[in-house]
Amino acid sequence: MAIQRKQKTVRAAAPDHATESETHTSPPIRIPYLIGRTDRVVKRRLTEALAPHGITLPLFTAMSVLQARGSLSNAQLAERSFISPQSANEIVKMMETKGWVVREPDPTHGRIVKLSLTANAEALLARCDETVKRLEAEMLEGIAPEHVALLQHLLTQCAKNLR
Repeated sequence: MAIQRKQKTVRAAAPDHATESETHTSPPIRIPYLIGRTDRVVKRRLTEALAPHGITLPLFTAMSVLQARGSLSNAQLAERSFISPQSANEIVKMMETKGWVVREPDPTHGRIVKLSLTANAEALLARCDETVKRLEAEMLEGIAPEHVALLQHLLTQCAKNLR
């Protein structure tokens, strides 16, 4: 009789519609998976948000890197934009065609050419940055500012740990 009572207690703890596998707790979702899922959603939303400005996400990334780092070589731009050197060449050609970048010889090395943004590119980036700020605010909605700062710190540390 004691066994029957115990069984009734277990049944009462689980909802009538729950299967045996649903009553067990699932392991937490792995952080690399969450980062990857977030990355895919952010890329899709950024692509959509930047399209009205006539700019692609790879172009925006490269231009943002040039803005943040100053003049860079093609190889440096590729590395800091997380793209291949071949892709960087294509992006630079497109930026040149649109008048968004200029090439200048590196004063310290004769074979290296440095890339710099034009005033038109800076103006475009300013408009795009407003769009990106709105998207970022949407993404972080409901998260306390101190948690946002912690998230920035933790993601930065994760990237450093994997380099």
